[in-house]
Amino acid sequence: MCGIAGIVSQQVNHSVHHQAIKNMTQEMVHRGPDAEGIWNDDICFLGHRRLSIIDLSESAHQPFLSQDQRYVLVYNGELYNYKALKLELQRAQHGSKELPYMFKTNSDTEVVLAAYLRWGKQCVNYFNGMFAFAIWDTLDKKLVIARDRLGEKPLYYYLKNNVLLFSSEMRALIQSGLIDKKINLKSVAEYVQYATVHAPHTILQDVMMLMPGHILEWQQGAATIQSYWNINDFTKSKEDISYKQTCQNVNELLTSSVEKRLMSDVPFGAFLSGGIDSSAIVGLMSKVSSEKIQTFNISFDEGEFSESIYAKQIAQKFNTQHHEIKLTPNDFLKQLPEALHAIDHPSGDGANSYIVSKATKKEGITMALSGLGGDELFAGYDIFKRYYELEKKGWLNILPAKSIVGKIVAAKKKSVQGDKMAEILSLDTINGFHAYPINRKLFNPKDFCSLLKEQHHADLFIKNVIRKSETDKKHVLSRVSLFEMQTYMQNVLLRDADQMSMAKALEVRVPFLDHKLVEYVLSVNDDYKYPHTPKKLLVDAVGDLLPENIVNRPKMGFVLPWKEWLKDDLRDFCEEHMIQFSKRSFVNRESVLIIWNRFLNQDPKISWSRVWHLVVLNHWINTHQIEC
Repeated sequence: MCGIAGIVSQQVNHSVHHQAIKNMTQEMVHRGPDAEGIWNDDICFLGHRRLSIIDLSESAHQPFLSQDQRYVLVYNGELYNYKALKLELQRAQHGSKELPYMFKTNSDTEVVLAAYLRWGKQCVNYFNGMFAFAIWDTLDKKLVIARDRLGEKPLYYYLKNNVLLFSSEMRALIQSGLIDKKINLKSVAEYVQYATVHAPHTILQDVMMLMPGHILEWQQGAATIQSYWNINDFTKSKEDISYKQTCQNVNELLTSSVEKRLMSDVPFGAFLSGGIDSSAIVGLMSKVSSEKIQTFNISFDEGEFSESIYAKQIAQKFNTQHHEIKLTPNDFLKQLPEALHAIDHPSGDGANSYIVSKATKKEGITMALSGLGGDELFAGYDIFKRYYELEKKGWLNILPAKSIVGKIVAAKKKSVQGDKMAEILSLDTINGFHAYPINRKLFNPKDFCSLLKEQHHADLFIKNVIRKSETDKKHVLSRVSLFEMQTYMQNVLLRDADQMSMAKALEVRVPFLDHKLVEYVLSVNDDYKYPHTPKKLLVDAVGDLLPENIVNRPKMGFVLPWKEWLKDDLRDFCEEHMIQFSKRSFVNRESVLIIWNRFLNQDPKISWSRVWHLVVLNHWINTHQIEC
């Protein structure tokens, strides 16, 4: 796991570009404290920061050159099947001109480059892992950049005036001094409404994100982008098989995924909330690993938020070396400045990931497994049931019924969900397709429109995802998975997991996002996945691995007690930033302050999340001196 950076240009200013790549690489020292490398020729400059996980020797340092010196690689990530690929690449293919590759290291880095030498850019189709890499061809003067299928590893780029900059982090691009630090007002509208900006766009003008499952090629100042994997292709049943066999297949795929992700030359552990997903991962880790598993859990003084009792139960069941991280408002307040500084791209969430990553790293752990993705894949959120039911309730589109229900909701809509239901009932056609964007919104239309001076559509990306994610009637729940995985998961959960863990040089691996497991579960029909009980297919697939009270306990989620903190310990901090934010040129001052006061006065329609993400955005703008 590392940080990568690069600059390619037809018109090179060597002194400027060399200093820029040095600045970019140094800005990501937290991602790779073990080694630094910089390489350049007359057109291309590459930088790398290394966090050593596989093959800790200096021979695996990057930028990594092919044996004939023609190709140069910078790579961030892990290939979980690199040993199998290595064996294949070491063999000559019968009837082919392909020669065996003679490896000089034990790293997966060299396997990435060797695979490219044999298969070209199609090598990505052979990879099972999380990655973002760039390969420069010194002879053809061509750059190839690729990103993993599910978007676990980030890759930002800036392409303007025939110059391409790329990096694992946006702050490295900012630090280069070669980009315009201008806010993107269309992205601000999206951020205000959804607490994130969906790729390929970012909060900055002209800074983009390479989409998951895509390849970018640059040559002679021109860039082309193409897809090599599309998550929408897998929501069709392949064959009629029994539920028992389906559970067995899921078990085998998930067990294999966990086992592959335990390869490491450094100490490893797991995040354990005590919920179904993390408990299943820890259980399978203990099953396939010969080492004692180290587990990490955050607990709170506020009892209603603490999941520690469940985490302890799982830790005892699987005999892990358990670490409970006790957190008080005062503890969090002390760590808040560094947590905010760790945010690379503004996000309304993520501080919790930073706290647990910091504590995990402090215990000497360099790699940890996470249960992220389980809810999205196995219908774990309430939104799955709500969407499914909306698809079945065609009668809501009958005008008299719609009018009656609308009046009932309008009379009782003194809550966020009430607002959302009222908005859904106002749609011309009521179904899950049209209702989905409303479920993820932070503000109702009136409040949202009042906040920004310029009105921009905030839901174009989500509507485009919905439009492209068609499924048959047997895969309604898989369609919701497609929505969730391409919006909230990729653009909030995975982005936060990467930027917050790598801020402490901790690698996080996500077994639920093995692409073979994802492809299979998406193909399973609704009858097998409908959550009559919490995540029924997953629970049945792991058998008696999980205690019944873990399966049936109330879902809490991995959250901090923000509401109490924002009104008490963090009130002065938040108020200062809300006042500052209200003075930004693109917002309506009065509306921002009204939102803040409504939150303080217990307005049920203004939750903490509708305030905090604005605080984070203002702090990020200040930190990076962004032009607004």
